[in-house]
Order: sequence, then C-alpha cells, then structure tokens
Amino acid sequence: MEGIPHPIPRTVEEVFSDFRGRRAGLIKALTNDVQKFYQLCDPEKENLCLYGLPNETWEVNLPVEEVPPELPEPALGINFARDGMQEKDWLSLVAVHSDSWLLAVAFYFGARFGFGKNERKRLFQMINDLPTIFEVVTGNAKQPKDQSTHNSSKNKSSGKGSRQSEHPQSKGVKMSPLPKEEDESGEEEEEDDEQGATCGACGDNYGADEFWICCDVCERWFHGKCVKITPAKAEHIKQYKCPSCSSKRARV
Repeated sequence: MEGIPHPIPRTVEEVFSDFRGRRAGLIKALTNDVQKFYQLCDPEKENLCLYGLPNETWEVNLPVEEVPPELPEPALGINFARDGMQEKDWLSLVAVHSDSWLLAVAFYFGARFGFGKNERKRLFQMINDLPTIFEVVTGNAKQPKDQSTHNSSKNKSSGKGSRQSEHPQSKGVKMSPLPKEEDESGEEEEEDDEQGATCGACGDNYGADEFWICCDVCERWFHGKCVKITPAKAEHIKQYKCPSCSSKRARV
C-alpha cells in the first residue's frame, strides 16, 4: 500500500518507467524473494495484496481504505489460496493478477493525463515488448531471436551438451554462448529453449558479454548479478539451484 511518495508520471516515457519499476519489484517477489513473499502471505491474516513499487521493490500489505483509491488496487486476498494450491500454481496465479494490475495502473495514468490514441498505442507497444510476469515466473518468456550470442551457464550433466564459451578468458567457467543458426546436434527444441531465455529475476533480455547462469532444477536463466553468482563462484558449482528452487527444497 503506497501513499504515492514517488513523482506522478505524466508522459508515455514516465508511465513506462513507472511500469518497469513496479514490474521489476513484482518479479523479485515471485522469484528471488519468493521464500519471504511466501511467509508474508499467511492465510490466517486479513485480505492481503502484493504491491510493486516504482523503485523496483515490493510489499505485501492490506488494501487502501479510501474509495475510490488513488490508484487501481491489486488482487485482494492472495494469501487465502496459498496453502490450498501447489506453490507453483499459486505463484503463477499471483503473477497473472500482477500483470493485470500493472496494465490497469499504466492506463489509469494514461486516462488521467489525457493520453490520445497514438500515445496509448505507443505505451502498449512498449509494455508489450517486455515478457509478462507470468511468462517470467513460469519460464515461458521468449527472447527476440536476433539476440544470438550471449554468455550463459548451461552445464547440464543430463545429456544436453553445453558448448564452451568462445571467449578464452572464460574457459572453465559455467558459461556458453547461445546456439548459432547451425546447431550441430540438430535438436531444434534445445535451441528454441535456450534462445527463449530471459532473466528469471528481472525479466530482461541479456546483453552481450553479460554473465548468466541456468538453474539445473527449473532450467530458468538468471543474470549472475541478480542471483549474486560470479563467474569465479560458478566454476565451483556442480549443480546450480536458483533461490526459488533452493527455498522449495528447504521447506520440504
């Protein structure tokens, strides 16, 4: 719940920046910070909402009391279903409602400040170029195919062969470039899977020469900086588990 301490966005670019900040916070709650988020959503408490804030943080709180609210409100009572569903399904459900809320907030600002047809169209285009929170949380986010060379960390022992990085300085590190057009194995599914990777923490695509790592359990990709894994640390990791998968194992 927020008293809007942040500047109110008035242009398409400002609304989109607000959207991206809130989206990043929500993605953190549902991926990197999932254990903390899970604990805060106690079904014994009152109706709770998940709020994404413009400064890329998140909070679980009670809904605002004033009617109508200053901004559209997120889905109420997300905590009540927590123990009645599998955790993966519950997180996916919260992700879908979070996507809907983000759009509602963005177009609320658009309506409030009189965006015309072209401005609304441009805003939606900018939003639509990003993977949805649901796609990030479920691992279905697709990456543009023109981004074909990035450092990665897919070092699977299960039969999916990893290709060593073409950069000599990264030899031995759990990193490899995404497959090129000609895949020696001929397995299109593997190529599509790796090319469709986006960061499971922040949802952004990968820039050239950025270190990233793949979870050996859920097979989602992460920026090394988002999960606090450096290339040096990755050298000594035989099987990497992302924060979400690690927390699931801890609760079992």
